[in-house]
Amino acid sequence: VFTFALNLMREHVRPTVRIHYVITEGGDVPNVVPDRASVWCWIRDSKHERVDELLARAEQMARGAALATGTEAELSVQSGGYEMLPNFRGAELLHHNLEWLGPPDFTEEEQEFARRIQRETGVPEVGLRESIEPLELEPGEPEGGSTDVADVSWNVPTIHLTVATAPDGAPWHAWPVVAASGMSIGHRGMLYAARALAATTVDLFEHPEVVAEIQVEFEQAIGDDEYRSYIPDGPPPIPGD
Repeated sequence: VFTFALNLMREHVRPTVRIHYVITEGGDVPNVVPDRASVWCWIRDSKHERVDELLARAEQMARGAALATGTEAELSVQSGGYEMLPNFRGAELLHHNLEWLGPPDFTEEEQEFARRIQRETGVPEVGLRESIEPLELEPGEPEGGSTDVADVSWNVPTIHLTVATAPDGAPWHAWPVVAASGMSIGHRGMLYAARALAATTVDLFEHPEVVAEIQVEFEQAIGDDEYRSYIPDGPPPIPGD
């Protein structure tokens, strides 16, 4: 009943919402109602306050499912994360160093490896991107994805860098990313990111006025929105087996 209600909710949410679940306990014998059933859910949106709204709705669904079946329901939050809080002054500083370094210079062997991956996954064989993307100071709705750095960005000013080492068009969360990142392509991207971050760190030490500007922007962006971790208090749950 709970998963049925969860799927009905898909028609009444924003396009940015993503809902995933797996039934971790569904019974032992067919045609016998189990004494216990468990579902593990991921509910996501591009803003944490929207996630809070979805979580409140999921809690109501759990109570409704229990009422409908004459059972008891318990909903626990194991973890969660905020969206990335950008710092545009810091991003400007980092972007300046990316332009100073120039784009990564991949070898022809690496480009051919990327084209082979693209050929196998049925996407245009354009190889690896060798360009510095323009800095968007007024971005719209984020494309998606997640990062553990996002929670950090709500506690301290954070400069975030992404170096694309996966072949353009190839599917993410799949073998093409692992194949490219696990060889010299990934190593080259890692060293390039290290140089860019090191140069930015030097700039921060040499220009305290920029650090002050970054801090002011951070405090204005936070405003009255107090950070609250989704991770519950106490030690993490440890499986019995």
